[in-house]
Amino acid sequence: FSQETLEDDRGKVKFGLKGGINYSNNYDSEGEEFVSESKVGLAGGIFLGIPIGKFLGIQPEILYSQKGYKETGQFLGSTYDLTRTTDYIDVPLLVSIKPVKFLTIQAGPQFSYLVKQKDVFTSPLATIEQENEFKNDNIRKNIFGFVGGLDININKLIIGARAGWDIQNNNGDGTSTNPRYKNAWTQATIGFRIL
Repeated sequence: FSQETLEDDRGKVKFGLKGGINYSNNYDSEGEEFVSESKVGLAGGIFLGIPIGKFLGIQPEILYSQKGYKETGQFLGSTYDLTRTTDYIDVPLLVSIKPVKFLTIQAGPQFSYLVKQKDVFTSPLATIEQENEFKNDNIRKNIFGFVGGLDININKLIIGARAGWDIQNNNGDGTSTNPRYKNAWTQATIGFRIL
């Protein structure tokens, strides 16, 4: 696409839908060996682009986001597999830098709210599934993280790629904790701008 064929709408409010995939894993923040495999999950939701001039803006989003990991280990001489899938409502608050009309660079904090967790434990003897749903009435209780990436803008079509990682748990009472195991993920999405 030549730059001449793309509409220069950097100074306009944008609203749209996006969907795609996460490629996520967990890591040990204490630096000890934790061997796990990445897993693929769904991601999708809405975004609102608010310009602050032509080259700068903010973009809040609300996304449904699946994360998790796969782990293989040994227990009592037998090999087991554990697959954990966590469903979140992610709320990134991104600063957008728009150096040219077809490219947007974004970075900022993200607040994640755990909705559901499903564990599948498989061994030679049995397969056990456990699923928990979580209700959170306190908006201050969340996982605080950071995301960054870029969008390619082709008129109303937006192709996005970003990476993110958890930083701390906000406990909802003004305190925070540093969880030992944290999510890290990359995300690829395709969006469509309605406005």
